[in-house]
Amino acid sequence: MTDRKLLFHLSDIHFGLEDNRALDWVKQEIAERQPDAVAITGDLTMRARHREFDAACRWIKSLDAPVTVEVGNHDLPYFNPIERFFDPYKRIRGIADKVEAEIDLPGLAIVPLKTVRRWQPRLNWSKGWVTDAALKRCLTAIDELPAGVQALVAVHHPLREVGTQGTALTKHGQNALNELAQRPVLAVLSGHVHDAFDIMEETVHGQVRMIGAGTLSQRVRSTPPSFNELTWDGKDLTVRVRNLEDVRTRDMMIGDVPEDAMPPREKGEPVAPVGKVPRTDPPVH
Repeated sequence: MTDRKLLFHLSDIHFGLEDNRALDWVKQEIAERQPDAVAITGDLTMRARHREFDAACRWIKSLDAPVTVEVGNHDLPYFNPIERFFDPYKRIRGIADKVEAEIDLPGLAIVPLKTVRRWQPRLNWSKGWVTDAALKRCLTAIDELPAGVQALVAVHHPLREVGTQGTALTKHGQNALNELAQRPVLAVLSGHVHDAFDIMEETVHGQVRMIGAGTLSQRVRSTPPSFNELTWDGKDLTVRVRNLEDVRTRDMMIGDVPEDAMPPREKGEPVAPVGKVPRTDPPVH
């Protein structure tokens, strides 16, 4: 029988505009609860500046738990195109052992899938893109897991394509979901949207569960700073959204992933509210 696993899913910390109260709270929760693993699904910084990465690396290395980190669109150099194209991870070497690292636990593995690119053949490079090479690495890692082991796939961008030609949230995301649906994948963990969600996505091969974490920065959208607490008992994966204002889990969750998942550029800038749909399901624990 598989022992119970406790995982923390954090995202969009955005050092440079971080929420220090939220970070102190999460660090204390990790120290007290001792999760089996922590998955951070991207956007460690605001503008990929050296000082922002230095602060992010110090904080992540101070966490008393195994950690895996995905790279977000905000983590590629903004102001140094040469470095962006030829050495995009240079500023994150302080935690190189954690970046896109697989975490293997008894009966459960966290497997990375990169969704950021140094460049894209479209104007908005902030959106996701799953390359053939990135998907192959992820699928190979899943296929090589021992029999009976379930996978959580960690990405930055939600994989949903949204259905708009050329401006989809994540290019080739639907293809990735189709492939993941054929494998022992419990869920895809993502960030980017700055609000939590837990939805089932239909594919030609069945459903894939998509779980998004909120932000731990000041760049909030419709909900306060939060992270996801995941519990796996060997059969069921449950999600509890933990937040600083004690809002109920289901009230913290958006009902869908909008095409325009970008938070406001600066704190206080107005943004259209994220559409919420009535939820008739019981509260998620």
